[in-house]
Amino acid sequence: MKRIKYFLILSLLIISTAHTNRNYKLGPANTAFQPGETLKYVLFYGLLNAGEAVMSVEEKDLDGEKTLHAVAMAYTTGLADKLFKIFDIYESYMDPVTGLPHKAVRNISEGRYKFYDEVLYDRERNVVHSQRKGEQEVPEGIEDMVSGFYNLRRILTERKPEINEIIEFTTYFSDEVYPLKIRYRGKEVIRTRMGRFNALVFAPVTEPGRLFKTEEDILLWVSDDGNFLPLRIRVNFILGSMKCDLVEYSGLRNPLKPVR
Repeated sequence: MKRIKYFLILSLLIISTAHTNRNYKLGPANTAFQPGETLKYVLFYGLLNAGEAVMSVEEKDLDGEKTLHAVAMAYTTGLADKLFKIFDIYESYMDPVTGLPHKAVRNISEGRYKFYDEVLYDRERNVVHSQRKGEQEVPEGIEDMVSGFYNLRRILTERKPEINEIIEFTTYFSDEVYPLKIRYRGKEVIRTRMGRFNALVFAPVTEPGRLFKTEEDILLWVSDDGNFLPLRIRVNFILGSMKCDLVEYSGLRNPLKPVR
């Protein structure tokens, strides 16, 4: 059950933070997504459906300013839910033009463990203010884990990385500055329950040790179209593997077309 808990959180983190603040610049136009979009993912542990994740975005006012309010939820289902119940919610209030967050919310329920925090982003001073930890200096252009998901999709409309290019990116997660690296591995046709799709393949760099054998034990497939949707995440642990697949969607800005 610890692997299922870790994978649910890891899947949401990877889906939500594959973005770099230094290597790419956001243009003013967003052609990848729109308010009203909803994406649903299912976690498979072998043949077992062990959890789900849902991401949605809507327009919402925050202190009189128009924002894009994005919500990501991850939770256990079925037998996994009975053994160790997880229900995590992450929210981001993003600037519609820059894509950067004004506010982020983390609401965690994992067994008996509960955690709630709100983080405000001060872009002029490059600081964040956490309800739990107070004020902290952060790098310019830092993301929260949800805003990064949507900004990756905007970035890929501007330029696709070169094969084996490593993208470095930074988020504020769990009251810490959280640097990550992701390597672009090329293109591939992926078969899912919704059909076959052209995809871009990324490999978040992992540290070999207790959980992983190599640096590329995590793979992320993103649709190679105008949406740039994460279609699948697969994680190979030392003991077994899990995958997270997109199974439902609505409100897409661009058609998602399978390969015939």
